[in-house]
Amino acid sequence: MEPGRLLLAIDTCGPTGSVALGRLAGRDLEILGQTELEGRSYSATLVAAVGDLLANAGMGLKDLGGIVAVNGPGSFTGVRVGLSAVKGLAEGSQMGVVAISRLQALSRKACVPSCALDAHRSEVFLRVEELGKQPRELLAGARELAEIVPAPLRVAVCDEAAAALLAAAWPDTQLVRCDAPVAADALRLGEARLVAGGNVDLALLDGNYLRRSDAEIFGEAAAAGRSRG
Repeated sequence: MEPGRLLLAIDTCGPTGSVALGRLAGRDLEILGQTELEGRSYSATLVAAVGDLLANAGMGLKDLGGIVAVNGPGSFTGVRVGLSAVKGLAEGSQMGVVAISRLQALSRKACVPSCALDAHRSEVFLRVEELGKQPRELLAGARELAEIVPAPLRVAVCDEAAAALLAAAWPDTQLVRCDAPVAADALRLGEARLVAGGNVDLALLDGNYLRRSDAEIFGEAAAAGRSRG
């Protein structure tokens, strides 16, 4: 990718979302702007927000050199809307796309290897670093947390629900409070991969959901009921 090209990041995984625009200058990344998106309205505001960021920078879509897509975990609808927009923007062009986990963005922002996000239903989306192993991401409730021995010494959190669950399961673990990750954080994390050419195949770009959708779960239950009948 050529130096000086614009980079875009899109994050629609959380209760609110954001898009950020940056420019590479040598090895430095300059954040040109960021727009917050209200939850539950991503599909109506996302593309317009991208257009406004580019217009404010005096640029157009043709000037984009790559996109960083935050692909989850988080809201099924939010993740899908964000990835659909990324594919629509990137298709037909030569720009690269990289996918970044929202947990990885939180870990990097807090400078803590392990981190957690509220997953509702008394569960967390967890990124955990264990001795001698690569960090892994999983959906964890009280039982799964109890099975991780020893517990991490420090875990980054950005919401109270995740903090409460971890405090109950791992009372000796230090909880490191941090603001929720945003698109600019993902842009800083993903730009090196874009420069290195670590692009994903758009046809294979998918959500990092960690949890199956209700439709999948209830569909299996209904199918099992029909087979017993």
